[in-house]
Amino acid sequence: MLTVGDIGRFAVSRLFSPVALAVAIEKLGYVQADPIRAPARAQDLTLRHRVNGYRAGDLERSYAGLPVEEDVFINYGFVSRSLQALMHPRTRLGVPAKATNARVRALLEFVRERGDVYPRDVDAHFSHGTVTNYWGGSSSATTYLLEAMHYNGLLRVARRDAGIRIYGVKEHTPGPSHATGRRERLDALVDMVVRQYAPVPASSLSFVVRRLRYAVPQWRTEIAEALERAKQRLSRATVEGATWYWPADEPLIKDAAPDTVRLLAPFDPLVWDRRRFGLLWGWAYRFEAYTPLSKRKLGYYALPLLWRDRVIGWGNVSVVSGQLRVEIGYVSGSAPHDRRFRTALDSERTLLREFLGG
Repeated sequence: MLTVGDIGRFAVSRLFSPVALAVAIEKLGYVQADPIRAPARAQDLTLRHRVNGYRAGDLERSYAGLPVEEDVFINYGFVSRSLQALMHPRTRLGVPAKATNARVRALLEFVRERGDVYPRDVDAHFSHGTVTNYWGGSSSATTYLLEAMHYNGLLRVARRDAGIRIYGVKEHTPGPSHATGRRERLDALVDMVVRQYAPVPASSLSFVVRRLRYAVPQWRTEIAEALERAKQRLSRATVEGATWYWPADEPLIKDAAPDTVRLLAPFDPLVWDRRRFGLLWGWAYRFEAYTPLSKRKLGYYALPLLWRDRVIGWGNVSVVSGQLRVEIGYVSGSAPHDRRFRTALDSERTLLREFLGG
């Protein structure tokens, strides 16, 4: 009979052995991005466990030569080009109503003539003014329009300079207009979501699949039917009252995990689904970077601590005067009484230091 422990071991077993960066991107399909660096950005913290010899910033430094694009999937991040091809071309839903077709055409022509462009250069040329942004503040209308055109697939992020997006023109082949082609693409996108976060509890499956409305707004009315089709083809099992789903072509591995400690990114596929996290490991992890200091329980950028096949605590990592500092907290209140754990934790500290370039 399956147990929650078996499901947890299966989840951890899917954190594949390190490979080359381009291979890892294709295997993952999607890496969620976050701009906070504490001590490194989320995308780097996610990739360091899956890429041989990975160092903080390698993705940004190698971006131009990799088969990867910045884009929106279920959140903003880095997607493989094979995944991006399933989502585009999107409709022009994201282009602001006040942005006339003439303005969009003029901006596209400007980018084609100049090649890769900085937002400030576009703004200086067109002087579009400002708009009210999502948070109620003021944003450059040019920046807002560039972001909307990027979302709709008219532009791409060619690279970044000190974190600033440098845009170029993006060309797409026409997408399927017939229902069969759309259904096949939607099914592939649902399978990608499930493969990213499997095993997925039934309580999360609907939530995560419905987030595909950001990936394919042009097909958002067809997502509910895609979800029902997925429930029929995915493998599933009911364990201790909860139903779990995972890709039909993956066996449910229950082998014991190695004696390894990993400090995981807040948006790592093993961590992102907080419902699943609670079901598997019996406690609530919260990302508290935007929580007032007085209300934080774990820390500004706490990294879940995985020991073997269980997340047993968290770590807050910082670099002070060039020295790595790792502060660990445990759900039980104390570290495991196991020499192998101490050895593995020391190894993780060493790997973190190397990852940060120390």
